[in-house]
Amino acid sequence: MEQTREARLMDWMERYSQAILRTCFVYLGRRQEAEDAMQDTFLKAWKAMDSFDAARGASEKTWLMKIAVNVCHDYHRSRWARFVDMSRSLEDLPGRYLRLEPEEETLLMDVMRLPEKQKQVILLYYYHDMTIKEAAEALGVAPSTVYQRLKKAEQTLRIKLTEGSGHENESD
Repeated sequence: MEQTREARLMDWMERYSQAILRTCFVYLGRRQEAEDAMQDTFLKAWKAMDSFDAARGASEKTWLMKIAVNVCHDYHRSRWARFVDMSRSLEDLPGRYLRLEPEEETLLMDVMRLPEKQKQVILLYYYHDMTIKEAAEALGVAPSTVYQRLKKAEQTLRIKLTEGSGHENESD
């Protein structure tokens, strides 16, 4: 049985580690903490593996993202999170975020600055292509809550992007 658990964990790590690392990085803002959070996510998944029940409708990805979001939430509440400098360079970005266009970099920084609950839904819905229902399961909230947070986050980002685009009122 241990062999099966090990194989299952290795499969999850192979399939989801990059997605979890990117999520943790965007959530926490520092590569080292993101790597630690990813490791903690898989450690918690290992310990709780027996309680995972795919038959209840949750996918592996949804379950693992729920753990990752909770780990990041715990990290975020810890003392060190108050000192994270949001103006830092994005050189530490993992994976596919290493080469960003200036507009993408601006958007990512804006996402990182969103309030925690809005950031969570943006990450799950847009970065991980989860449905509203899957994101709700991962966050342990109602789908309507995810929908409302998503709309609020989109509105906030739209305002930030409009302000930062340099578009002036045509009537000026």
